[in-house]
Amino acid sequence: MRRKNFAAAFFAGILTVTLLGIGAVVVWFAINWVRGSMAMPGVVPGLPSSVGPSENVTYESGAIVPNWSGTERVTVLALGIDEREQEEGPWRTDTIMVLTLDPVAKQGGVLSIPRDLWVPIPGYKDGRINTAHFLGDLYGYPGGGPALARDTVEYNLGEPIHYYARINFQGFVELVNLIGGVDIYVDETINDPTYPDYNYGYDPLYIEAGFHHFDGEMALKYARTRHGSSDFDRARRQQQVMLAVLDRVTSMEMLPTLAKNMPKLYDIMQASVQTDLALDQILALANVTTQVEHTNIRFGVIDQTSTQPWVTPDGAQVLVPIREKMREVRDYIFTATLPTPTVTLPQVTQSLPEQELPPTAIPTVTPDTTTVAVLNGTPQGGLASTTAEYLKSNGVNVIQVGNATRQDYANTMIVMYRDQPTTAARLAGLLNLSTSVIVSGNDPNAAQDIVIILGVDYKQP
Repeated sequence: MRRKNFAAAFFAGILTVTLLGIGAVVVWFAINWVRGSMAMPGVVPGLPSSVGPSENVTYESGAIVPNWSGTERVTVLALGIDEREQEEGPWRTDTIMVLTLDPVAKQGGVLSIPRDLWVPIPGYKDGRINTAHFLGDLYGYPGGGPALARDTVEYNLGEPIHYYARINFQGFVELVNLIGGVDIYVDETINDPTYPDYNYGYDPLYIEAGFHHFDGEMALKYARTRHGSSDFDRARRQQQVMLAVLDRVTSMEMLPTLAKNMPKLYDIMQASVQTDLALDQILALANVTTQVEHTNIRFGVIDQTSTQPWVTPDGAQVLVPIREKMREVRDYIFTATLPTPTVTLPQVTQSLPEQELPPTAIPTVTPDTTTVAVLNGTPQGGLASTTAEYLKSNGVNVIQVGNATRQDYANTMIVMYRDQPTTAARLAGLLNLSTSVIVSGNDPNAAQDIVIILGVDYKQP
């Protein structure tokens, strides 16, 4: 049943323009729910009409949504700005993400960039990457702040950026509220007494560890707080919020609400989002993603492994990129097929002693034939898919991804249904787990050799 696959495939629709992509997904589902007809190409029921198909967009006779005719990888720079009502700007970017979709290989990716990354800004001196948008608006750069931000990211990543989308935080809050909020699992208690309010003061934030249902305001705070960590953890929380939004908008019971609120959602997008993507391009890119497997979406963060801290002569604390390491993160996101790894691991004894594996990164190996299933034993949406994608990138033969029989597992387990101790130990190392989590299964007819059940204690590498 094709509709059932949308929940997984449609996440790449969000990849097109982050929060604008939420709007695209909602519009798509609403159109399919209403099953309205298009009187002419480029017309979406209930929304303003366009003159005709945009670049790389085609329409088939009687089609509800357009097709994407381009064959090249499409990359979008998504920017979140702290735009305040009492200010006229220009603004720095608080959130920077690069979103990419390969319409041929059916592979997508999300790369988060820390705002303190110290880089060359074309036409200007070196500076924090989040100042490019500010400078572009301030000095009238052709295309304004979004254009200079795009050129800066493109220059430093070495990958073409085709489009941009910029959204302010109020628009994010309204969009999340419109879909009824999101469910988030908070790994550890957050106590941020200096969380900023909208008037340059403080709005103390306290969130206990555990499961929460956040409205738009709390989802924004959770994504923005820098409590107890750096921009690296913050970037991962933002990606977690994206997954939570996906789970919400792709829920079947949400469709009547989305259809009813489609014009309102479009109004929010019009007021809060600036992009050089046309609506039919967004819908066409979303259409491509019906063929994208969830496990073919890669997530990456330019973090402490690819940067080093530095204090500028002015006393600013910034992050200097380690170019070689940053290229590795970029290539992971942008390469459809990773190169065949050549490094192998030392053999592990059959006895599987109970010990912690070294904290150093586990090198990838040539994929073996052991079959692995990754099952989500928690209520946190998307956990099994992102974990499976990470394991596959490290040569693990993951052939099944899904939910466990229940979602209240407290502890993560690696269950061996067939004698594969070396692979089991390597899986534990990749997932930063003790080998003590490896247990033997008692079902000789199990479909897979090894089954990983993710529990509430699990933290993604």
